[in-house]
Amino acid sequence: MDRIDKRLLNLLQKDASRTNADLADEVGLSPSSCLRRIRRLRSTGIIDRVVAILNPAKAGRGLRAIVTVELERHGEQHMRRFLDLAAQEPAVSQAYGVSGQTDAFLILRLVDMDEFDALCDRLLRDQANVARFYTMFVIKTAKEATSIPL
Repeated sequence: MDRIDKRLLNLLQKDASRTNADLADEVGLSPSSCLRRIRRLRSTGIIDRVVAILNPAKAGRGLRAIVTVELERHGEQHMRRFLDLAAQEPAVSQAYGVSGQTDAFLILRLVDMDEFDALCDRLLRDQANVARFYTMFVIKTAKEATSIPL
């Protein structure tokens, strides 16, 4: 990946809806050369996917929670089972198996507290392997980026 690839990727991370001609002009390439580079970046997996990023509040999911989960039983199969269950929940926007004092870390995008309570019943309270969980509700956001520094 050269400096032009990095410039293209930075531009796409800011606004992937830009036209190929606009991107080509910005980085000093012909449109066909620019398109070939972008296709290569997609085919090699550097560009994982292109998505629309919604405004959570306007989409009706303005309540955000961070949940840390401690499992009773450890090991790959227990972690995988929990993360698979978490991934099936629509309100779970991110789910991670982590190291340290906690086993899993979840980011939730919720409609309201009723949705949170129902999710807790399904995923955290009814699951025999969850020893305990801690929830923090986000009050202010200082930074929320989707771009990867290059």
